Amino acid sequence: MGIFERYLSVWVGLGIILGVVMGLWQPDLFQLVANLEIAHVNLVIAVFIWVMIYPMMVQIDFSAIKDVGKNPKGLFLTIIINWFIKPFTMAGLGWLFFNIFFANLVDPASAQEYIAGMILLGVAPCTAMVFVWSQLTKGDPNYTLVQVSVNDVIMIFAFAPITAFLLGVSDIQVPWETLIISVALYVLLPLIAGVLTRNMLNKRRDKDALNNLLSVLKPWSMVGLLATVVLLFGFQAETIVSKPQVIGLIAIPLMIQTYGIFVIAYIAAKWLKLPHNIAGPACLIGTSNFFELAVAVAISLFGLHSGAALATVVGVLVEVPVMLSLVYIINRTQHWFKKT
Repeated sequence: MGIFERYLSVWVGLGIILGVVMGLWQPDLFQLVANLEIAHVNLVIAVFIWVMIYPMMVQIDFSAIKDVGKNPKGLFLTIIINWFIKPFTMAGLGWLFFNIFFANLVDPASAQEYIAGMILLGVAPCTAMVFVWSQLTKGDPNYTLVQVSVNDVIMIFAFAPITAFLLGVSDIQVPWETLIISVALYVLLPLIAGVLTRNMLNKRRDKDALNNLLSVLKPWSMVGLLATVVLLFGFQAETIVSKPQVIGLIAIPLMIQTYGIFVIAYIAAKWLKLPHNIAGPACLIGTSNFFELAVAVAISLFGLHSGAALATVVGVLVEVPVMLSLVYIINRTQHWFKKT
């Protein structure tokens, strides 16, 4: 790995600090950026997500996707973890910690908003960031694309009813525009751009053209990630500084959830005898969250400065360093799995 990937946790930490400092120093600037949105999808964040995942999309070879059906176990694992386990364990942990363990530490109204934010994270499986995690574990990019695509299709139909059920509000208004535009901006359009770029390079019959382009684009992927982190923490800077103890309270069940789901998925991947380049991404998709969507929906339903929005941003704070630790574990345990 290059210097960006090797010390990504350090850069993310600096990005968090920079975001909070800038958010306190120039709150009006961040408010202006926050207002640049369509259907509660922030356009600036969408651009940074593009910068982050476009290089991964260029690497995808659609001619190899036909071979995914030869090993459907990875898809099966992802679907079970994301839609039959993860949302319910997240809701259960949120209820347990904020209604029982932390009941005397936060007021009931805030507790319910924190639980709501956690639920939104749990019901939104990772779409964009998973391409970064897959790349860091040398996962099969074509298989990862199929796994993400299947989850996106399921999410369109399952996100609203599962969220409504877990929030206990039968008439909840889930912003469909936000969901559809998020998937289009964060997955569909970058994917189309990546396919067109790859086809254009292949027509040149220059074997080094693709690798040369990727070597130029790869650092920008990390820049997109760090810029996204800076923005998200800049938006919530005042709340983070005024309620630091709340950040820790929210982070505890989120960390338990993330590591717990990973253990379940990794043991299942080993039991299913998946190859390492499929097992890694399959577990990471089930473990990580589509935090861009969760943040957008939390803001839409509860407001920019709500406890639900804060919980989704804390999800980013927890997810990035924890996911990097899981990437390390996956890379160190390659010998546990068969090779393709």
